[in-house]
Formats: sequence, structure tokens, C-alpha cells
Amino acid sequence: MQNPRLAARYAKSLIDLAVEKNELEQVNSDMQYLRAVCKASREFVSVLRSPVIRADQKTAILSEVIKQGVKSELTIAFSRLLLNKSREANLPDIIEAFEDQYNAIKGIRKVKITTATPVDASAKDEIINQLKKESNGAFDKIQLEADVDEELIGGFVLEFNNNVIDLSIQRDLRDIKKQFTKNIFVSNIR
Repeated sequence: MQNPRLAARYAKSLIDLAVEKNELEQVNSDMQYLRAVCKASREFVSVLRSPVIRADQKTAILSEVIKQGVKSELTIAFSRLLLNKSREANLPDIIEAFEDQYNAIKGIRKVKITTATPVDASAKDEIINQLKKESNGAFDKIQLEADVDEELIGGFVLEFNNNVIDLSIQRDLRDIKKQFTKNIFVSNIR
């Protein structure tokens, strides 16, 4: 995040207004759409952050993206505000801050699992159920994000609440390598 305080303030303002107008779910849906656009298109994010591209061009591009998937007038007005204040470069950060604050309001825990191979739906359900069981009710609602990283070789990496549980084979191999490099007997053999 380039400016987390600014992003948090804008996100909080949007959430407060959405709650006041009883449009929180629709605004969240719009923000998820914008998040997907930002994640799918690095060029879009680069355009928003570029100081070389003129404001009217950024407005046209953002307006076109908004036309395709944003439904709430509140989200449209918010995006216009960002453009008027020259804060469009902060849109990805604001979306992330919005998601964090929305999840806090709804009591949703965001959990990310990274595996060497894709995880099917039944395995995701099993992971969610196991997390709920192990957390003794602290993880009531879980939003599971699954990523694939073939370099893990096997096992998984679980991330939640700034905690990381790394049970991957890649980590095991790294640990074994460290043990060999620290072993005084091996280094004295040469």
C-alpha cells in the first residue's frame, strides 16, 4: 500500500455513507468488481497511477470500467470524487482497505491458502470446517482465498491475521539445507 492512512480514511467514509444509505452490500459488490478488474489488469492500475497520463484520459478509462460493472450510484459518485481530488492512483489501496473494514464489520476472517496444486471445492470446505473447529468459534465466517504456487512442491502455506503457517515441502527442504550449512562436522570434512 502506498498510503494506508489515506486509503483507510476514504474506505471508512465510503462504508459509513453506504451504511447510512443502506447500500453496504451493493457497494461491497461494486468494490469486489473493481478489485477483480485491478487484479486482472495491471495496465489499468498502471494507468491510474501514471503521472504522465492526463486526468481526462484517466476519467474516460475509469468511467468505461465503471459502466461495465458498477451498479450503485454511491460507488459511481465515490469514483468521481477520487478523480476530482486526483486520488485515482489510490483506488487499489482504497479497495483493499474497504474490504478489510467490511470484513471487520461482518465478522469475516480472511484466510489465504497456497498449495502446489489447485484445491477443489470439497477440500476448501474441509479446510474451512477444520479452521472453525480449531479456532473454538473465533473464526465464525471465513473467506478462503486459494492460490497455487508450484514451487511449494507439496504441502501448503496458510495465512490469516498476519500469521503464517508454512507446512510446505519447500520450507522443509530450506530447513534441511540450513541444518547442513550450520553443521560443524560437515564443514570440517572439506
